[in-house]
Amino acid sequence: MGNLDKILNKMFLRGVTNKTPVKNNALTAHRSSLIAHRSLLIAISLVAFVFAAQSSYDLMERANALYREGKFKQAITLYRKAESRGADPVATSFNIANSYYQSGMYPEAAASYRKAVDFSNGAFSPALFNMASVYFRLRQYPECVAAYHRALKLEPENVSGWLYLGEAYSKTGDAVGALRAIEKAYQFDKDDISIVYQLSEANIALNDFDRAVSVIREGYAAHPDEVDFLVYLGDVYRLNKKYEESAGAYREALGVRPDEVATMYKLADVLAEDNKLFVAMDVLNNIVNIKPDFSDAAIFLGNLAYDAKFYDRAESAYELAAKQGNTESVFGFKNMAYDAHAEKRDDEALRLLRIAQKYFPDDVTIQADILEFEKDE
Repeated sequence: MGNLDKILNKMFLRGVTNKTPVKNNALTAHRSSLIAHRSLLIAISLVAFVFAAQSSYDLMERANALYREGKFKQAITLYRKAESRGADPVATSFNIANSYYQSGMYPEAAASYRKAVDFSNGAFSPALFNMASVYFRLRQYPECVAAYHRALKLEPENVSGWLYLGEAYSKTGDAVGALRAIEKAYQFDKDDISIVYQLSEANIALNDFDRAVSVIREGYAAHPDEVDFLVYLGDVYRLNKKYEESAGAYREALGVRPDEVATMYKLADVLAEDNKLFVAMDVLNNIVNIKPDFSDAAIFLGNLAYDAKFYDRAESAYELAAKQGNTESVFGFKNMAYDAHAEKRDDEALRLLRIAQKYFPDDVTIQADILEFEKDE
């Protein structure tokens, strides 16, 4: 006898067994027979319901296991079968959508997320958030924005949702919408450093540099250990062509981290842009003293020295960069060599080219210039 037969048999026996003596008349017997049959029907219905529920549950469990193993196609088949046997259509549609998403089948994922949303009467926020994510991948940004708005009505304090909405607005070219969304995220979580940067950038996109600076200052006040706020502040000031304020912010950062060569390089760059070449050269000289293998700083120093006609200083800087294999130094040596050649100082021109050739012997352009200048001697 199978398990189901055993269950039915037990339930049937329970339904008809009666320890009370049965009255000996036809009506009583008929009623007893009806009760027995009704009990049997109820028993069969209950077992069928339990068995069907177990079947859909087992199918969902098997489908979930396949999903975790990355067997998404097989998982989808079982999710559909589970739904046909009474599983929650919100859950099955959502899981099918997730399977499509993991398979890179984004249009199919979007359609299944929509089903999950519809089955839930628009009340299942995870499906709305995921649907918005799929629309973003499909570059359907207006639909993405609409889906995020629906989701955020259900979860208004979902910080990530507001940030993603801001990103979607940016893709549509709506800088105002992006700013408002990120401001919402900032309103709910002012402790997240990344949101401070995003809000600042959103204000910069609208050319509101004053608000961008204010946000960074607020962030730094709340997180005084986050020295990068000061560096970023320098970047914002520079973007707004406020070079003195930019240099001041970089110096403030260097007051906390004095040997941070990347910040020193930014300081030198803004000083040069502000036409303070000698101060910039001093900063670059400090950099190469601290970090001699920072060849870009050596090239920068060489170029500034060359423009200022400090040729000895330029030459030493270019050679320092050449030792690190920086090919930009070749152009530095060539520029000085061409100047010397134009002034009829061919010995000097050849000397400079041969220094470059020492570090870059395979550069045919250097050899060609040497041959050309030797002809003119």
